[in-house]
Amino acid sequence: MKFLKSLLLGGLFVFISNNTTAQDYNKWSIDLGAGIHTIGVPLSPGYNASPLGQGNVGVRYMLNNKFGLRFDIGFSKFNESKGTPAFDANYYRASMEGVVNIGNVLNFNSWSKRINLLLHAGGGFSSLNTLSPTINGGDGMVNLLVGLTPQFKISDKISVFADFSSIIHFAQENSIDGGPNPTSRETNVSMFNTSIGVNIALGKRKQHADFTTEEISDKNIAAELDALKKRLDSAEVEIDKLKNKEVVVTNELIITELDNRYVKKGEKISQDGNIVYSNVEFIKELLNNGYANVFFDVNKTSIQEGSLNSVNYIKQFMLDNPNIKATIIGYADETGSDARNQKLSTDRAKSVFDMLVAAGVDSSKLTYAGGGVDASVGKEARPLARRVIFKLD
Repeated sequence: MKFLKSLLLGGLFVFISNNTTAQDYNKWSIDLGAGIHTIGVPLSPGYNASPLGQGNVGVRYMLNNKFGLRFDIGFSKFNESKGTPAFDANYYRASMEGVVNIGNVLNFNSWSKRINLLLHAGGGFSSLNTLSPTINGGDGMVNLLVGLTPQFKISDKISVFADFSSIIHFAQENSIDGGPNPTSRETNVSMFNTSIGVNIALGKRKQHADFTTEEISDKNIAAELDALKKRLDSAEVEIDKLKNKEVVVTNELIITELDNRYVKKGEKISQDGNIVYSNVEFIKELLNNGYANVFFDVNKTSIQEGSLNSVNYIKQFMLDNPNIKATIIGYADETGSDARNQKLSTDRAKSVFDMLVAAGVDSSKLTYAGGGVDASVGKEARPLARRVIFKLD
């Protein structure tokens, strides 16, 4: 018994750990933005620049739901503002940046499912090409960029953002209008960019890492293992008591034996393992109270392998009791839209219905329906909401 308990605890730890580290979300996305710029380094005397004309394209990969990498290409078109001397310049930038999902670090998900905030910073190379009034073949510079990006989720694949970034240039020789750099330093806070744009998630998963929280923590794992250990200890005590008693058929004994084999109509468990009698109504009550739930993975309609025994209980019970009818009700957790969850819960019920019919249960004795979201469990217990239950009459 001690060995089996240790094995069960170890298996549960591996299961919870694997589900904790499983990343059921998209990691790749594309950022498309455009907006205005403000020049930080001074221009030549008398010159002033229009704020219009900057944009960027970024490709981002999230290592997990908190940290990622981003490659970004930017372009700015510089022209004079109204009433100042004319000039024309093009600016090109490429940078590699680290990304921190502040929303997940600070658990924005606890108060909003749509608002998020990213911090990005990195460096790369820039080139300033003045076309008039003087021609500059290209002023190459090293850049350092830092910015904040508030996000608003539109759908599972698309979010809109605003971005506020500052760019520092190293070794900038020329001013943007083509004149010499008027500052005494070659390092300048050269540009402030303000953009609005759209982020498009890439991949087949439902959510993107930006709006996904991994809810199971080490603390949760320890609590689950501790609770299971206490239940196993209590079960050992009860089993020892049963072993030392005379043969007395109890509800607890039937429940224990259901874990090992199906108790057929008209039978009962005795201490030596012989089957002599059982309480069909009590077994039906057990099943109606959720003893044989069927569970599913996130966004899946295929039955978890560990739940096949529950389907087998229902199958054998209905084959041995052909007058009994069953309603199969599917549920989903609270993530996703109501329409999507309603369809998912119905599809889960249908998959169990199909399996029972294929196993020989009369389809006229079965009905199925989708119950939508199971709101009886909190977000910490969402795996328990992704299930199918049975109601027998």
